[in-house]
Amino acid sequence: MKHQFDIISGSVTIREALQTMEHVDAKCLIVAKRNEEDEIGILLISDIAQQVVGEGRSPDRVNAYEIMQKPVIGVHPDMDIRYCARLFGRFAVARTPVIENDEVVGIVSYSDLVIKGLTGIGVGRD
Repeated sequence: MKHQFDIISGSVTIREALQTMEHVDAKCLIVAKRNEEDEIGILLISDIAQQVVGEGRSPDRVNAYEIMQKPVIGVHPDMDIRYCARLFGRFAVARTPVIENDEVVGIVSYSDLVIKGLTGIGVGRD
C-alpha cells in the first residue's frame, strides 16, 4: 500500500490536478467528498490518458468530476490479500483506496498485492 497520495476537488481542471500531483507513484488522485452525504472518487492516470489525451480534449477545459470514477470500491487495511486480489479481478480494478474510519489511508494496486502476497498479511499492514 502506498501511504502517500494526493487529494483533489472534483471541480479542478485536469491540468490543475496534474500540476498539484506530488505522489506520481500512486498513479491516481483521490477526489474528496463534496459533503458528508457524498462518496470518495478516484481519478486514474489511465482515465486522463484515455478520456482527455486520447480524445484530443483540452486539459484546461475538462474537470476532474467529468472523468473520475465514483463511487469507488474501497478496501479495509485488514482485508486479506487474497480477497483483495479476487475483488480486483472481479470488478476490473487496478488500484483503489484503502479506507479506515471513513478516511483514505492509502492506495493499493496490483503491484502492492503481488509484493505483499507472499507475506499473508493484510492489504494495509506492513
